Amino acid sequence: MNTPVAGNTVAEWLIALGIAVAVVFALLVVRSFAVTRIKSLADRTSTRVDDLLAEVLARTRTFFLIAVGIAVAKAWVEIVPDWSGRLRTVLVVAFFAQVGIWGTAAARFVLDNYRRDKLESDRGAATMVGLLQFLVILLVWSVVLLLALDNLGVNITALVAGLGVGGIAIALAVQNILGDLFASLAIILDKPFVVGDFIKVGEEVGTVEHIGLKTTRVSSISGEQLIFSNADLLSARIRNFGRMQERRIVFTLGVTYQTPRSDLQRIPQFIREAIEAEPDVRFDRSHFSAYGAFSIDFESVYFVKSPAYDVYMNAQQAIYLRIHDAFETNGIEFAYPTQTLFLTRGASESEQK
Repeated sequence: MNTPVAGNTVAEWLIALGIAVAVVFALLVVRSFAVTRIKSLADRTSTRVDDLLAEVLARTRTFFLIAVGIAVAKAWVEIVPDWSGRLRTVLVVAFFAQVGIWGTAAARFVLDNYRRDKLESDRGAATMVGLLQFLVILLVWSVVLLLALDNLGVNITALVAGLGVGGIAIALAVQNILGDLFASLAIILDKPFVVGDFIKVGEEVGTVEHIGLKTTRVSSISGEQLIFSNADLLSARIRNFGRMQERRIVFTLGVTYQTPRSDLQRIPQFIREAIEAEPDVRFDRSHFSAYGAFSIDFESVYFVKSPAYDVYMNAQQAIYLRIHDAFETNGIEFAYPTQTLFLTRGASESEQK
């Protein structure tokens, strides 16, 4: 037991090992007890601070507890310089890795709760959380990495300068990807559309499902998924039906030229009554608008108070049926494409002489 091994006796090594195991076991018990107690307390309170604390403590990894046990046991033995430097490197890496895990857990907890709170009232803010979460986590791990390297004796000033030069070269090589990334940032901050909006891009229409770092995914009305590059999408003309408060409808109908003037004067009133009979519709106007090629045309405008497409179609169908019924009752005929031919009989040969 008193035989020297790497500068310490076997007994000293065994004592150090026992201390490390005891510390790790005690920390595991404390972690489990603390997380359980804090979660129990969080269930009885409305504040989220205790929920955040429980979430962060639950992310404490076993490798970190082992590193703490080794650090405590290290005081009981003397370690040769070569092994002491390596052990310090391992402990520093374990510590900063755990700090990064804690920071990531805290950021995700705060941003996920913010997204849930804003999901109903502000879908644009909820959409922004995805990119913000990515940027915050990237920042946390960047800071953790730089601090770890600094504690390990690396000259981070020269490293940051080198990364800056390398970053320029990489940016030139992946400028298309960066263009999509900045377009994604512009979409999320400017909010021309958010997840859940029904949009039209060119001839394609659908509901926005996801706004990613490079692409935006849209579920089309025919069922397939459409994938747009963010840079292309930002430069396109987009019609956002999700922001529609009410739908403006313009329609034209024509009646025959044989319709009496008294009926022509009553047609706008028939149309108005048909529109105003619908509960979700607001009448705007109806006028004799033009002498068409084969019909006398009336232009009418109304607003559907709901942006829902099925509400619009149901209202339009009911209005058209009422107009048809009114025309049928009053003997007014709808016009359809016709041509009138005027035939002139020529003079006979005897008459020409």
